[in-house]
Amino acid sequence: MRRPASLAALLLLTACSPTGCDGTTPGPEKGPPPAPGDAVGPSGPPAEPPPETPPEPEPVDWPHEPPGGLAPGSGSGATDPTVWAAGMRFPMKAAPAYANSQVYGYGGFAAPGPGGQCDPRNYSYPWRDNFCETRSWTNGMCPAGRGHQGQDIRPASCEKKVHEVVAAENGRITSIGSYTVTLLGDSGRIYRYLHMDMAGVHALHPDAASRTVARGQTLGKVSADFGGSATTIHLHFEIKAPVDTGSGPTVMFVPTYPSLVDSYGRLLNGAA
Repeated sequence: MRRPASLAALLLLTACSPTGCDGTTPGPEKGPPPAPGDAVGPSGPPAEPPPETPPEPEPVDWPHEPPGGLAPGSGSGATDPTVWAAGMRFPMKAAPAYANSQVYGYGGFAAPGPGGQCDPRNYSYPWRDNFCETRSWTNGMCPAGRGHQGQDIRPASCEKKVHEVVAAENGRITSIGSYTVTLLGDSGRIYRYLHMDMAGVHALHPDAASRTVARGQTLGKVSADFGGSATTIHLHFEIKAPVDTGSGPTVMFVPTYPSLVDSYGRLLNGAA
């Protein structure tokens, strides 16, 4: 009577529940593990590359002669490259401006040829130094011991009372004359500005309270005021600084051109 037992065993083997004979739920069919580098999970759009850093802008330069490179026949210049007023603000608010000679330029009394003061050749580069240009004024920094005590600068155009002149550094206006404004800087340096529209200067700075100024503050506008004498439309700019002459510091006129080159370069490059 073993036949029923064998039949019962066969029925037991084929009657397992849907959860399997071991009581577990069958999972999805598994394949081989992914190979290294295979994507796992849903794929998305490729990541954007990081933005490129913009290149640094090229420095702006302009044609200019070296210190002491005076106009031919106008004297012997000071070749000293010292920036006597490091960090000063260029004395005109905006570029372009043209450092050259008003006496030996077109329209001046020692002009190189025919042409008036508004000749385009006066309003073009290159710059040219004219500190120590032939004059009768004492100037201990000049080879001849005499000469022009500052630098002539023409504004962007040949127009009076248009182009603003600004303070070279924080300081105080100590004098307003018939054609000269004197600024004593906090550094101890003295700056003199000549030939501005003096009525406009007085209107901007009518009293002592208005004569303490900040670096870059407007002092007036370029003109041709010269106490009744004739001159061209330009700014004459001077720097006086302590100079060790061997017997202690002496405040005297110093070469202006290198400081103007330095400050104009910063103005052109947005770091005035």
